[in-house]
Amino acid sequence: MYALNNQTVFITGASAGIGRACAQAFAAAGARLLLAARREDRLAALADALRTAHGAEVHTVVLDVRDPAAIDTTLSHLPSAWRTVDVLVNNAGLARAMQPVHENTLEHIDTMVDTNVKGLLYVTRAVVPGMLAHGRGHIINIGSTAGHSVYPGGTVYCATKHAVRALTEGMKMDLHGTPIRVSSVDPGLVETEFSRIRFDGDDDRAAQVYAGLHPLTATDIADVVLFCATRPAHVNVLDVVLMPTAQSSATMVDRSGTL
Repeated sequence: MYALNNQTVFITGASAGIGRACAQAFAAAGARLLLAARREDRLAALADALRTAHGAEVHTVVLDVRDPAAIDTTLSHLPSAWRTVDVLVNNAGLARAMQPVHENTLEHIDTMVDTNVKGLLYVTRAVVPGMLAHGRGHIINIGSTAGHSVYPGGTVYCATKHAVRALTEGMKMDLHGTPIRVSSVDPGLVETEFSRIRFDGDDDRAAQVYAGLHPLTATDIADVVLFCATRPAHVNVLDVVLMPTAQSSATMVDRSGTL
């Protein structure tokens, strides 16, 4: 296994959901955590919890991945001990609304494309040169089953996750002949803040997404991300798709409550 002791893991969107669970998993594995998100209070609370539970070294930065200038400024001003990133987890992402594509607002379109696609690219281009300079690194993108199939009302979101899938494959090709590994972890239904954000804080509508089934948890996804990161150095897990047992495709979900 690839040891993570004293390795620096940079996680975007780390304040909640899958990002938070990844931070907990990597801290338990002995990694140093560079955590980025927009919500400073949640980042601070998470950092304190990781230090207490695991004795982890943690550095936090308040960052919106949609802002390339802020990314460059933030990363260039990191303390010297935090400038070498060994594992990048591109987790920041979201969906907004669930409407036919011609009914999406410009704000919804821009938010999804700017976060899920451009934000991932902005962070990756800022981090990879350092990985190349140090001769090691691993990029792990959080994709989705929406990157493998399209469902009604999710056209723009699905398009962004198809882009993540293409970017993962392309990054591996662009980094061919280097020791840099590239992976994508693509979950189906995971119960986090995802649906609440998608439906503008409508808790009842968000709950309906997971009604009658046992969805994946953020911890389930973090376990797979950690698995990818800890394979031997000669092993590159390019893509992992995981869904609840009750889910067989983007639109086929057993809600009998028996699975």
